[in-house]
Amino acid sequence: MDASTLIHAADEAHAAPLRFITAGSVDDGKSTLIGRLLVDSKAVLQDQLAGVQRAGATDLALLTDGLQAEREQGITIDVAWRYFATPARKFIIGDAPGHEQYTRNMVTAASAADAVVVLVDATKLPWQAGEPALLPQTHRHALLAHLLRVPSIVFAVNKLDAVQDPALAFSRIEAALRRFGEAAGLAPRAVVPISALHGQNVVEPAPGWCGYLGPSLLQCLESLPVTAAETGEAFALPVQWVEKAPDGAGTHQGRRVFWGRVATGAVRPGQSVRVMPSGQTATVAQVLDGVRQPREVAAGHSAGLVLDREVDVSRGDWLLAPEAPEPARELTGTVAWLDDEPLPPGRAYWALHGHRWVKARVRRVVHRLDVHTLQPQPADQLEPNAIGRIELQLQEPLAIRPFERARGPGSLVLVDTASHRTAGAVLVD
Repeated sequence: MDASTLIHAADEAHAAPLRFITAGSVDDGKSTLIGRLLVDSKAVLQDQLAGVQRAGATDLALLTDGLQAEREQGITIDVAWRYFATPARKFIIGDAPGHEQYTRNMVTAASAADAVVVLVDATKLPWQAGEPALLPQTHRHALLAHLLRVPSIVFAVNKLDAVQDPALAFSRIEAALRRFGEAAGLAPRAVVPISALHGQNVVEPAPGWCGYLGPSLLQCLESLPVTAAETGEAFALPVQWVEKAPDGAGTHQGRRVFWGRVATGAVRPGQSVRVMPSGQTATVAQVLDGVRQPREVAAGHSAGLVLDREVDVSRGDWLLAPEAPEPARELTGTVAWLDDEPLPPGRAYWALHGHRWVKARVRRVVHRLDVHTLQPQPADQLEPNAIGRIELQLQEPLAIRPFERARGPGSLVLVDTASHRTAGAVLVD
């Protein structure tokens, strides 16, 4: 790839809409921050502002807290997505809940995010005595974002307008955040002091405020890249929908179109593919993009494949390059446990991989991760909202790959067989 191509790819990465979420503990100001971004970027109409009044003042948090229970309790429960744009970029922003009970909602939102803004409430930390200990949810949400391979993590230290010495508070909290990042193996893109309520350093920079001379939070977000497509891996596509081809289709090819989103690599006519789980092979006769135009399609985009002959392919099957790793029936991975019931060894769950459902049994809980010390601890089960390492035995082989190399093939969801609740998110080693 030449230099001009690399420059063009970099420009596209920054011109594409950035999907990011806010995370952090309860009442750290996540909803207020989003409200401030929407208002100061002129993405809110006057009649919308009139509808979010509380006690005679504008409550910015109500712009995203739309559920009745959220407004009654003053907390975020579900993820609310909003859209706004600046002259430099378009954004898709998600307000994720901070309460430990709704960690599953945060994981769902972060799994598709390009960036996570982790808010830290300066008024909750004992910074007066030195470098403070961070809240557990700050650890948990930052770790989950790192485990989910979110490309960019930004820490925003909020409510510095409400402390006695904002410069000293920010200095000590920033040191604690960077120490935590170093211990966890994550490198934050920035640590920014803000006041979501009053707007300091959110949209417009406030040079020198809290001793900080860097860009505002919005300026940081405008410079972040979107998640890079995994085009360097072998081709893989989970089949989502099987369509019968028009009656006029030629006899030199199959009469069905297999639709799905390319997970890794790229696909073009003439390419050999292997069907998982049947193991049959065929050649790609035609590739259609999302608007049914024939062309090569790369990872991250939808494609419809017509094969050179009739092959038994159904929803949930995978189409793989011949050089793709062999499907496996055993795996080890990191799990974010989201169920209200603990995860015990020996229990069976449904595992959803792409669009394929198989039974999976938990062979062993290897360890649990202490979110305070970041050290693995012995464990014979995982409690709700814990992060740990487990071994799974699958009833049928799956086309899994390490999550670090391929987010789609490297992840699966565990679902309770009785209640059908989402129980855990597994990242394959």
